[in-house]
Amino acid sequence: MQPILKPSIAYVLDPRFPGGTSTAVAAELEVVTDLGQVTVHALSTSMFKGDVISPHLQNTLTRLNLSPIWDAPHIAADIVILHNPSCLRFQQNLDVRIITPHLVVVAHENFLRPGGAEAFDVATCLDMVDKAAFAAKRTLAPISAWNRKTINDWQIALGSLDRWSVLDVNWFNICDFPLLDPVEVPKDRRGRHSRPGFEKFPQQSIMEQCFPAHAESNILLGADAFVGDPQVPAHWVLHPFRSLSVDAYFELIDFMIYFTAPTFRESYGRVLAEAVAAGKVVISDHDTASAFGGAVLGADPGEVDEIIQNYIANPKTYRADIRKAQEKLSRFSPASFARKFKEIFMHEMGMTK
Repeated sequence: MQPILKPSIAYVLDPRFPGGTSTAVAAELEVVTDLGQVTVHALSTSMFKGDVISPHLQNTLTRLNLSPIWDAPHIAADIVILHNPSCLRFQQNLDVRIITPHLVVVAHENFLRPGGAEAFDVATCLDMVDKAAFAAKRTLAPISAWNRKTINDWQIALGSLDRWSVLDVNWFNICDFPLLDPVEVPKDRRGRHSRPGFEKFPQQSIMEQCFPAHAESNILLGADAFVGDPQVPAHWVLHPFRSLSVDAYFELIDFMIYFTAPTFRESYGRVLAEAVAAGKVVISDHDTASAFGGAVLGADPGEVDEIIQNYIANPKTYRADIRKAQEKLSRFSPASFARKFKEIFMHEMGMTK
């Protein structure tokens, strides 16, 4: 029998993204390298300086024996997957020729901010990719229900996707975390974790509402902007980004609370899934929570205190709800991603229904 040839799959991204993009790509590569012949093409966009690849992605590339190809003039593959076109926002052209039957652009960032303002120059970024590509099919892939909504709303209000089809399933982040048992008796130990950035934090009054003095502890990881600020409440324990391991951080909390600036919403919020897997109750705004199919509690900041006190009074419910939330994470598993990947690229992979 003739061996079945695997399709060539080229990943294209700026690998210096410090947050979710690089982590999501690393998780994908663990799966997709079993499905095709994978190459990784690194873009030196104007968004970042230097050549230091995000640590988690670099570790994965090393483990998979994949050497990134920097700024290749030509990229050709059966399937080309470009992650996060917003990395092109500070330039006017994409100096590469992409040749492929199927080009997929994974839209990690929301196209619109809450209130309807454009999050970045979407049309210019997509146009750069479009002009660089010789592709029979161009597909735009949302990563969550909220991300999809911003794409649809952008198209209605501001732009056109005439040359692009929008994938009808979400290109979700893979959540392959060890599932840890919740504590037997939760305490009012609250925490928050994100990369630094003013858009990642709500206004001071909301922060003080979510992390009050009467809580047993308030652990803020990624709180670089607050370090040294004399206005920061004394009951907040501040840790700069990456100064504390995520595992050590999760050992210090029973509740993860995550709200952002009113002008910003996460398109996915991978760290919330990490917290669920670590056995924590996770509370966020309704839009962000919608990406996780009930694994994350959607609430308003004014409801946080009551939610926490109810769980503290009912430890059995706390444990049961966390286990239910962890079960919901299975829809974001590597196996689930592999199934969807094969369905999306059935023709390119030489498969038939």
